[in-house]
Amino acid sequence: MKSDQILAVTKMQHFIENNLNKPISLFELSRIAGYSPCHSAKLFKAYTGKAPFEYIRALRLSKAALVFRDQPCKVIDVAFDFVFDSHEGFTRAFTREFGINPKTYIKKRSPLKLFLPYPVSDYQFHKSKGEMTMDNKTIITVFTQVIEKPQRKLILKRGIKADEYFSYCDEVGCDIWGILSSIADALYEPMGLWLPVNIRAPGTSEYVQGVEVASDFNGEIPEGFEIIDLKPEKIMIFQGPTYDDSVFEEAISDMIEAIKKFDPTLYGFKWNTESPRFQLEPQGYRGYIEGLPVLNNK
Repeated sequence: MKSDQILAVTKMQHFIENNLNKPISLFELSRIAGYSPCHSAKLFKAYTGKAPFEYIRALRLSKAALVFRDQPCKVIDVAFDFVFDSHEGFTRAFTREFGINPKTYIKKRSPLKLFLPYPVSDYQFHKSKGEMTMDNKTIITVFTQVIEKPQRKLILKRGIKADEYFSYCDEVGCDIWGILSSIADALYEPMGLWLPVNIRAPGTSEYVQGVEVASDFNGEIPEGFEIIDLKPEKIMIFQGPTYDDSVFEEAISDMIEAIKKFDPTLYGFKWNTESPRFQLEPQGYRGYIEGLPVLNNK
């Protein structure tokens, strides 16, 4: 069954993610998947687009790049941490993957096209969500707080007609997050954003992906991206309960419905419809997080 195949590939992805700093064999992956080594490899490539060891290498190199981005370290130490046999082999692989050698990257920290994949189950469950049902009587606890953000800039990549994550991936690709994650001077983690009409370029999408940087940012902007100014503002943050990643679609749907029903005037605010709302990467251990701009309700 297709669902069994998706589950098998997702299990292999999780195993790889949790064992990047250890040797990984096809036999181990096949044991996790519950299929023969040959069939496991075929399934993995069919659903991820990469052969298992191509996937493992790309992910190791991307995680290594994030280490270089965030902390001072020796290339040889990182190479060994990510199971490369030598400085030379790691340098060749890194250069082939990103078009820049590790030492140069450490000095420049230019944006890279990192490989940071989602579990295949996320996309497949979305494709079949018409078959899912949601209990409208579900009661969830939502943590809410208002924060203030200063003037800043947003580096973003626009789509065409997308109004949510999956249609954005179809239009632009699912690798934008990796590029945003590589921007060294980012203030926070990457976000998915819904742009209001006043800052939406003609013929471009409502939903975009981007990352915030300081108002005086003068670093390199990735090719095909642009940078816009964001004004100081108040943001109402909604954070839902933790959830099992296998039911992420239902958990997010419940949260979105709860946010739609929320009345900010009860707390002295009103929605600011001229600033973007955003969502952070859904991760079960911290719950779904979304931010909506607000104004004082005078």
